[in-house]
Amino acid sequence: MTAQRRVVAEVLDGEHVHLTADEVHARAVAKLPEISRATVYNTLGELVSLGEVLEVSTDKRAKRYDPNARSPHHHLVCARCGAIRDVHPTGNPLADLPDSERFGFTVSDVEVTYRGLCPNCASA
Repeated sequence: MTAQRRVVAEVLDGEHVHLTADEVHARAVAKLPEISRATVYNTLGELVSLGEVLEVSTDKRAKRYDPNARSPHHHLVCARCGAIRDVHPTGNPLADLPDSERFGFTVSDVEVTYRGLCPNCASA
């Protein structure tokens, strides 16, 4: 693993991490000043291709990168500021989709996004 890849991985480490590529780059530069934006973008693309990082798109905001790729989860998104949190509701969302609503599809994955206001935006 190159120093650049290691730094990108370190930046993405933690719970509820959903950074944009520009945020990853800014944090990576603080650790490794010579890392380029192109290297960060390429590394993020490789990590997504390898299944190590999820690419999360919410509304028309910038894509965000979620390192929690190994644990199935959904997202809770603030409609005002865009804050994202991982949530782990109980139950199986595939079981909630009746056969009559599958239209012959073989469903392999489910993405659920809950939207609302985070505590900071709700109190503003």
